[in-house]
Amino acid sequence: MGSSRAYPVFRTTDAMEAWTQALRLNDLLEERGDEVTLMADVLTVEDARRFATVLPEADFNYAGSRKDPVTGESLDFGLDILTAHHRLLEPELPLSVLHYVPPGTVEDRFVRAVRQGTASIGLHGRWPDDAETDSYGHAKYDGVEVLFNCDDVNWLQPTDRHTVFVHVDKWGDLPRAEKLAAHLGSTVLGDAQHGW
Repeated sequence: MGSSRAYPVFRTTDAMEAWTQALRLNDLLEERGDEVTLMADVLTVEDARRFATVLPEADFNYAGSRKDPVTGESLDFGLDILTAHHRLLEPELPLSVLHYVPPGTVEDRFVRAVRQGTASIGLHGRWPDDAETDSYGHAKYDGVEVLFNCDDVNWLQPTDRHTVFVHVDKWGDLPRAEKLAAHLGSTVLGDAQHGW
């Protein structure tokens, strides 16, 4: 059991540059997952329409819990984002979306849809065994994640920067993280964080 440890290895104000660097790291995975995890907090009507265009099959939900004032039952978001009038959609915000897609399908368009809210793309896999750093790959923990408009994997530090993280085993394989950062011409930019 346990969570991966995620090390920040690259930061930029350019979302597409962050995504490009994440793909460079993804190419180093010995095994790659068959799904990409896309998540976003949707803060504006314009953001909602962009993400709904990119992810037409995704379920959008209220970002926080909402209850019926009479019955106390949980409410589900039910508007069609692409056709709902602006004034009907705006009071429903903020929304969130979590969606899984096959690799190489909509990720570039997802990155271009990011504006104000926090978003992420998660690429799971397994790093190769590396005798030089005495590191072993772990499919349960390994991967690359890009956080847009955020500096931490728990979405607690919103910012105007985009951060690429490498996920390693639950013991925090710093030598591997340092080697992966060096591949980008970077260094590890902070302490390990609890990952996925």
